[in-house]
Amino acid sequence: MAKSQIATIRVRRLASELVRFRERKRLSIKAVADATGVNEVTLRRIEARQARPQKRTLIALLDAYAVRGDEREKIVALARGAQEQGWIRPYDAELPDEYNAFIQFESEASELKKYESLFVPGLLQTEDYARAVIGGTLRTAPSSEVELRVRARMERQSILTREEPVSLRVAMDEAALRRLVGGADVMRAQLDHLAKMSMEPHIQVQVIPFTAGVHPGMPGSFVLMNFARSAEPEIVWVDSHVGDMFLEKPMQIARLTTAFDELIAQASSPAESLAMITTLRDRLGISGGTG
Repeated sequence: MAKSQIATIRVRRLASELVRFRERKRLSIKAVADATGVNEVTLRRIEARQARPQKRTLIALLDAYAVRGDEREKIVALARGAQEQGWIRPYDAELPDEYNAFIQFESEASELKKYESLFVPGLLQTEDYARAVIGGTLRTAPSSEVELRVRARMERQSILTREEPVSLRVAMDEAALRRLVGGADVMRAQLDHLAKMSMEPHIQVQVIPFTAGVHPGMPGSFVLMNFARSAEPEIVWVDSHVGDMFLEKPMQIARLTTAFDELIAQASSPAESLAMITTLRDRLGISGGTG
């Protein structure tokens, strides 16, 4: 992903937050212009995502909107990120830009809606399962790269256990549960972990059974990323064999939001899905010694 595209996504998010702050104070653009001295045309361009506010303009707006404390710090950091990449990973230079960008935005999200067709989602994978997946799909990659990606995947999972964890909603195809990744023992441990994680209050897992037939997720996996207090998903990450990419056009987001809603509608309930997961886990436990 080009740095300019990442910056554009951040400008988009920043504009949405500034509009929210202004509306929260019930101020018109003219009133803000009068209070801050910032030109009305400039304010409209910022809110229309056509321009990034300069530092002094941003500070003036945050003062006018009475944005303080942690909320203010997050906005200032977001504005800084609109100018440059501020990856928080210690090994970012060793991973592809696209994956680093995904990790960054994922860690900033307040809600993730994930559809997975063939694998257990990365945030819910065990280390052994992740190693089997990464090694099996990147067959020409050296072991050092495989281990690097495994570590990155394990680190990503901290967003589920932090003080304010991300809300994760998963729709996954039954195929992801039945494929023996890494052998019976690895798969049983994975299903056991998935069952336990699905009982966490901020995690919801729903399985689309084979009996549902054709469904909107069959073309491939994707993630909808919501950010704090945003009404709609702001970024979509699409994972495909020919390349991973971010989508941010309203039409693209709307299409995949509708697809996710349809997938949830076709999926079994969380309780029914948990029962399926534990049943498949127990069956592997019986035959696991020979796997």
